[in-house]
Amino acid sequence: MDPERKRILGIDPGSRAAGYGVVTLDGERTSFVAAGVIRVRPDMPLALRLERLYGGLMEVIALHRPTVSAVEEVFQAVNTRSALTLGHGRGALILAAVHGGLKVYEYSPTRVKQAVVGYGRAEKTQVQHMVSVLLNMPEHPAQDAADALAVAICHAHSSAGKNFLASCRRVG
Repeated sequence: MDPERKRILGIDPGSRAAGYGVVTLDGERTSFVAAGVIRVRPDMPLALRLERLYGGLMEVIALHRPTVSAVEEVFQAVNTRSALTLGHGRGALILAAVHGGLKVYEYSPTRVKQAVVGYGRAEKTQVQHMVSVLLNMPEHPAQDAADALAVAICHAHSSAGKNFLASCRRVG
C-alpha cells in the first residue's frame, strides 16, 4: 500500500455489540471501505462473549487488512458493573487489534464527536448523519457502526494533521 495511504479500523467497543468501521485515508481524502456490528447474545457467559468479540474482529482484520486501528475510550458510567463488563469487551477488541498486527490509538468520545460533528456533546443521530455525509454514503449505517466509523474518521483527521505538521519546516 502507498505510504501516503492508510486503511484505518475504527472500533466502538461494547460487551454485547461492538461496531467496526474501515476507511481509507489517501492524502487528505477519507473514503468508506466497510462497516458493521459484531453482536453477541447477552445470555452467553462473559468469557464466550469476549471470545466472539475477539474472533469477530480478527475476521474483520483478515478481510479488510487495515494498517492501523483507533478505539473509543470508555466513557464515565454510572453503573460500575456495566462499566467493568464494557471494559472487558474493550480489552478483547484491543487485544484482537494488537494480535492482528495493528497499532492502537485511543480517542475520547468528546474528541470523536468534535472531529466528526464539530461539537463534543453531539447526539448519536448527529454523528450517524455526519458520518454518512463525510463518507458519501447513500444511507445511514447502524448506530454502533457509525460510531466506529466516526472513530476512524477522527483518527484520519488527527493523522492527516500530524502528517501536515511533520511536513512543515521551521523557518528561523
